[in-house]
Order: sequence, then structure tokens, then C-alpha cells
Amino acid sequence: MSKVAHYLQEHLVGEVMTGTDARHYFSTDASIFQLPPAIIVYPRNENDVRKTARFTWQLAERGRAIPITARGSGTDQTGAALGSGIMVVFPAHMNRILELDTKSNTVIVEPGINYGKLQQALHTHGRFLPPFPSSLEYSTIGGAVANNSSGDKSIKYGDTRNYVKSLRVVLANGEVIETGRLSKRELSKKLGLATFEGEIYRSVDTLIEENIELIRRMAINVTKNNAGYDLLDIKRKDGSFDLTPLFVGSQGTLGIVTEVELHTVLHNPRVTLVLANFETLEQAHAAIIELRAMADIPSSIELIDSKLLEQVQAINPNQIKDIVAPPFPAVVLLIELDMVDRHHKKQVKQTEKILHKYATNVQIATELEHQQTFWKIREISSAIMSNNEGLLRSLPITDGASVPIDQLKAYIEGLYQLFKTNNLKIGVWGHAGDANLHAQPKLNLGQVGDRQKAFRLIDDWHKMVIGLGGSMSSGSGDGRLHAPYLESFYGSEIYALLVKVKQVFDPYGTLNPGVKFGTSIDDMKAMVRADYGMDHLYDHLPRS
Repeated sequence: MSKVAHYLQEHLVGEVMTGTDARHYFSTDASIFQLPPAIIVYPRNENDVRKTARFTWQLAERGRAIPITARGSGTDQTGAALGSGIMVVFPAHMNRILELDTKSNTVIVEPGINYGKLQQALHTHGRFLPPFPSSLEYSTIGGAVANNSSGDKSIKYGDTRNYVKSLRVVLANGEVIETGRLSKRELSKKLGLATFEGEIYRSVDTLIEENIELIRRMAINVTKNNAGYDLLDIKRKDGSFDLTPLFVGSQGTLGIVTEVELHTVLHNPRVTLVLANFETLEQAHAAIIELRAMADIPSSIELIDSKLLEQVQAINPNQIKDIVAPPFPAVVLLIELDMVDRHHKKQVKQTEKILHKYATNVQIATELEHQQTFWKIREISSAIMSNNEGLLRSLPITDGASVPIDQLKAYIEGLYQLFKTNNLKIGVWGHAGDANLHAQPKLNLGQVGDRQKAFRLIDDWHKMVIGLGGSMSSGSGDGRLHAPYLESFYGSEIYALLVKVKQVFDPYGTLNPGVKFGTSIDDMKAMVRADYGMDHLYDHLPRS
């Protein structure tokens, strides 16, 4: 062990590791990058996190900066769960439900808790968290907060930021703060504090007041955008102030979350699922726009295209047998309806009316077993993500962007052309209701030619998404994958403001450096791993 590791182990209750195997394991996440940490810390409590942060701050004051990265289950596809310094790993110990209040319908949890286990606990009380990602069975709440995660129900219910009521956060210097919406009087007290917390409140308040018009320009016409930091909802017209939206989606670059208080909503397990086939992309796009305009909007609108179905037919035809058969429709949509009582019948009737205008075939499932059969078609993405063709692997490098809903058709067509130009197979799937889609090229990163092709794809894809008015950081945050494009996305003025926000919270650059800022394309190329794979997820089944 190094002197730093020995010092940490002496002062922490949790374990400290520097073994080769552990460092190798934490050198990768679900991205294409590899970056081994120097030290792994398994904190047992908030005090361990506080002491670790305080230690790195003191070292940085003396000119020796050691990065500190918070990590959940390592499912991040942008490289945000990687760091070269101290890796603080939460699932081992800080994984509890601390409080479940059935009167206020809130739950307080530690960041390392498995999302799926929390969801099961909430279901027993008739509640749930709607923005759960497809990776909920093998991801953490801390990761969901860090990435402002969303999922197939986000079209109706919104993303994680909508459900985070308050946070406990360890700042870069080891101070612990609690966030939540403050009144003008409460804000005034914070502004008067002679602590790092007070300095942060004063600096953020000043930045907002001096850049109101610039911040308003950050609002773009997409349903999901995790690029940079959310400065739009910190200070409201009534003078109230809340740092919570700033931390949600910040990927551990502003502070380390140690507790999360979440709103929950009523869970309705009795839903109707509709499967609709479309001969053309135009017809599917028209139906999606009308479905989104319904007074009682569907809880999910999921898309699978013919090209994905064709690939699955070649790999594992029984996975879609008796659901859809060749020749495949251009697009299949899965629409879930979850209104209750008389509103549900009205919602189903209106949905059918819209679909019969555009779809060639419409099937309705009301029983759970029938619905599970339908959902199999959406889950075929796992067959593509986990299927290896020799050394070729599906890479999450052109994945998870959102575009304005009126640009959905143009975006899919742009993806088709991009993959065709590079002589690659394509299949498109995802949250059509949010115009938030997935497409992953199969490449061998061990070959120089394929690595070069991967970075051409990354560059062309970013330019296409930005050109359509979309956000490349939608399904997840910026991480290292999107960091080089953040300035071209927002423009130099907004980018400079975001950098100032980072500097306010992290003056010595110890909190997850290289994530969101400070990573160039050349830096990315140096971190690419030749042996990309989903090995660590096979016991769960990788999904997207």
C-alpha cells in the first residue's frame, strides 16, 4: 500500500484497497474507456466520505491534487465512473433505506442502494419511482442521481431531477451540506455563512443574477438534456433557491452525494399495452406526435425499427417468434397506458383511434402474461448489445441523444445514413415519445482502422445531433465521451459560465476531473480499451 492508502485506512472505518485485481476491476465502466484508480475506498458512513474529501483538499492545498471519484455499479456509458485517483465505491456498505415516510410519500436512501431493490420495497407500499432506467436491476440510486437518469416512463413522469427533494452532499473540502428549496429568508442566512457552503451560495447567486439572459438560452427544445449543469431552476421568481437541481446530473463533479430524499408516486400495476406496426417511418412519426398531444399522455412510447428486428432474426429468431414476423414493419411501437378508472377507457379508445389512422396492425394486451410477451420485442436490444461477432462489440458511442420531437424522423434517417456511410449494420430502438434513441455500431477496438472509424462516428454523430437542435447528453450525462463537444453545443459564453460553476465548487479540481470538462478527443483516444465488453453485466442481462 502507498502512504496515502495507509493514512486513509488508519482514519476510515471502511476498507481501503490498492490491489492489482481491484484496481483493474474499477478501471472500466460501461464506456469504451479504461482508467485505473490508484486507491479504492469502501466508505461505511458519511464521515468516511467527509474525511476522504477533506484529505484530498488538504493535499491539493499543498500542490498535490489527487482526484476523487464516486462510483455506484459502474454502468455509466460515458466514462464518468472512472478516475485515476481515489475511487469511492458506495454499494458495499452505504446501501440502505434510511427512512420511508408513507404520509409524505418520500423515501431517504444512501447512494449505493440498488435501484431495483428500492423499487421492490416501494411497490410493497403501492408506490414507485417512475424515472427508473432500463438498468435498474444492476444500477444504483446514486448513479441515477449523478446522471439524472430517465427511462421509458419519462415521457409522462419526467426524469430523476423531478423526484429528488433534497440531498446531503460532501463538498470538495469535506464540509457536509443539505440541499432543498430555501425561502428568501433562509437563503439570506446561507449567504451570510462564513464557511465554504456560504461562499458557494454567494458565488452561485451572483453568477445567476449576472447571467440571467445567458442561462435562459440554455433551455433547448428537447425533453431531456443533461449537458453541463442545470442552472435554470435554482433561483425562482419568488426568490426561493435550491442547489439540488445543480447536483442532480453533475456526475460527481460538484460534490459527493451521501443521502437522497426522493418523492414517490402511486403505482398502478394494471395497465394496457398496445403494440402497433407501421409500414413507414413517416406514419410512425405522425402517430407519435399525436400520441404525445393526448390530454392523458401514454406512460411509455417505445420504438423498435425493422433493422434491429432483422439482426435479431439472424441471431435468435425465437426471441421474436409469434410477436412479429418477416417481412418486418419499418417501425414497431409499444404504447403503455396507465390511467385509472373511466379515464383509462377513454385513454385506450383515443389511442386506438390515433393508431388506426397510421398503423397496419394494432394489438392490445391487458393481461400481464400477454404484456410480458409484447415487452420481449423491446428487450431484444439486449441480444444485440451482448452478441459478439468474433471480436466485434456493440459500442455505446452514438447512443442516447434526444432531439426535438419534430426532428425524430430526420434523426433516424440521419443515423441510417451515418452507419451506411461507414459500412455498418444499424438497429434503432428507444424512447420514441422523448425522441431519445439508441444505436450502437459493432466495431473491434483492438484494430486501428475500427478505432479510427469509431472516432469519425463519434464526431459526425455529435455534429448531427447538435445540428438538429438536440442534446448528445440526454440518456446520461456528459462524462468523458461528450466533454469535448460541450462548448460547441452551448457556445463559448455558456460554456465559460459552466466552467465558473465548476470552479466555485471545486477550486482545486479534485472532484472527478476530466468529466464534463478537461477531456479532449486526443485524451479519449488514449483511454480507449481494446477489449471492450459487457462481461460484468451478464448475470443481469445488459439492457438499454
